Amino acid sequence: MHGASGDARGDAHGHGSRRGYRIGVALSIGLTVVPFWLVMSQALSDARVTAAIIFALALIQIVVHVVSFLHLDTRSEGGWTLLAFLFTAVIVVLTIGGSIWVMYHLNVNMMPTPDAAAAPMH
Repeated sequence: MHGASGDARGDAHGHGSRRGYRIGVALSIGLTVVPFWLVMSQALSDARVTAAIIFALALIQIVVHVVSFLHLDTRSEGGWTLLAFLFTAVIVVLTIGGSIWVMYHLNVNMMPTPDAAAAPMH
């Protein structure tokens, strides 16, 4: 049976403080509003630079969510939850990257070129 102090320690383990959640929410909102503003205002003339900035901010937002809301760090459960998360992230990146690579090469090698489509058949 747990006393009042035992329950307080058990509830606090693995959970963040209100201040930590507020910081996480503020960062998440900021990391969502900035890309939205970049696209809607067309602040940058080069679409590739805009896309690169949005991608970088998305990666930062993933880290904010993992640390602030999922509480994955090296201290929780001896680091095993972080290790499992990193393994999952590597598998997801390999799967998505491999799929994009395959689709790109199928598109390049299987789709007819505009010149071949316009050429008369003999």
